[in-house]
Amino acid sequence: MADTSYHTIVRRRLRILCLICLCPCWLFGNLLQADAESIVEVPMLAAIQANHLGVFEVLLLRWDQQPSPSPMLLQWQGGNIKPGQTNLGSMALAFQYALEHTPNVDHRGTVSVIGIAYAATGTDGPSAGGVMTVGFAALLKGDRIRRGIALTGTISKDGTIGPVGGISDKIRAAAREGYRTILIPQGQRDDPRWNITRLAWELNVEVKEVDRVEEAYYLMTGGTLD
Repeated sequence: MADTSYHTIVRRRLRILCLICLCPCWLFGNLLQADAESIVEVPMLAAIQANHLGVFEVLLLRWDQQPSPSPMLLQWQGGNIKPGQTNLGSMALAFQYALEHTPNVDHRGTVSVIGIAYAATGTDGPSAGGVMTVGFAALLKGDRIRRGIALTGTISKDGTIGPVGGISDKIRAAAREGYRTILIPQGQRDDPRWNITRLAWELNVEVKEVDRVEEAYYLMTGGTLD
């Protein structure tokens, strides 16, 4: 048991080092401006047809808090994840929802997004819309996303967290990275395509359903949206 735990710790440390090495310039290249910037790390879950293990990805969101441009600009800065058009459309919708629900924030400057995975990959689809909305809102409000909690679900213009596919694969990916709470769209826990109750028990994780982004935001940050 001790040997297994040791190797688990080593693997996790190697993964962290891998993520850091992928973007040293982006994260640490301008330390003098760190106090004037906000950075939020957003966990993303994906499923691929090649296996049932799921994929764990990270979005790093940075707001430079500069006085221009105004209105605020959103830009994809790269990384080793190549987003598809559906994914970018979902990101734009998530960003717009976050802007509309943070009315007391001065919306100026540039928000940059970089995507990181353990291997270069492409990603598409709207299933990360919900968690991107939480991430953008947390960035603007100065909140932090709690460690150990992840979310999968689309985002609609009215803030509803919509259904997604591959939930069991995404839960496996989250559990593999040490996440103990996974939020999924309302009504999908009892989907006949998978046995979430059994899977959650096997992986020792808690799976909760959420209906709206405000509910997900509270669970992931402890804060509220205006």
